[in-house]
Amino acid sequence: MVMKYHNPVLLKESVAGLHIKENGIYVDVTFGGGGHSREIIEQLGPEGKLIAFDQDEEALENSLQDDRFTLINENFRYFGQFLKFYGIRKVDGILADFGVSSHQFDSAERGFSTRFEADLDMRMSKRNELSAYEVINSYDHRRLRTVLYEYGELRNADAMAKVIVEEREKGAIKTSSDLKMALQRFLPKHKEHKILAQIYQAIRIEVNQELAAIKEFLLQTPDLMDKGGRLSIISYHSLEDRLVKRFIRTGKFEGDVEKDFYGKALVPFTKIGSLIVPSKDEIAQNNRARSAKLRIAERL
Repeated sequence: MVMKYHNPVLLKESVAGLHIKENGIYVDVTFGGGGHSREIIEQLGPEGKLIAFDQDEEALENSLQDDRFTLINENFRYFGQFLKFYGIRKVDGILADFGVSSHQFDSAERGFSTRFEADLDMRMSKRNELSAYEVINSYDHRRLRTVLYEYGELRNADAMAKVIVEEREKGAIKTSSDLKMALQRFLPKHKEHKILAQIYQAIRIEVNQELAAIKEFLLQTPDLMDKGGRLSIISYHSLEDRLVKRFIRTGKFEGDVEKDFYGKALVPFTKIGSLIVPSKDEIAQNNRARSAKLRIAERL
């Protein structure tokens, strides 16, 4: 049974950014519903190859029946070692569409959406031992504050963490409504949805170690990309986009860019074009596209 997924965001733009060669080797590290992969496969010739990754077991049900296609049920942070396992040393392009898939948001039992009553879960892979329940019920005050402040960019992170610790002493915080009830004082009606979304984002990033995975993934790309190969990366919030932007500009996440004897920057990629965002029409058809940002870079 094929799971229902919404249309992929920035589909034409992100695939066009790869500048596909008919017989090239490409990687889609966030397979999801397979929309981007289908578009790539359509543009490949008989000798082309597409390797896709998705850590969510449910994404396997969308696998493409094509001899040129391989789907690997793993987190994209490990994509380099799997490419080597399959005998692939260099690729011509890599596409990434970060964040939570529409299917995951719409599956109430997964606990990703503020719209549903659900157990605190938020795991992108059910093999992951850490869940939202563990974060909320076992992290100490300081660790909770750090998660809420750094990943949710919440000004009241310290007070929120204190309240969570106090409330769970009365009984475990097990469900989305338990969490909402515990933090009710921080959720004024006119801002409730926005603040809840920030809280959920913070917990989800911690559960899935999303930013660490993005860093590990990006740092592998220069060694696995042929000269002239393309990166096409869609981000959904400033924390992700900041990492992508900095990596494309400097090849690292901290410190100044390295330079050669003549002062020329030693960077693995050069950006292609300007930042791309969805059109008004796309946002009207798919509201989840509203925060998407696409950056494209080419291997030097």
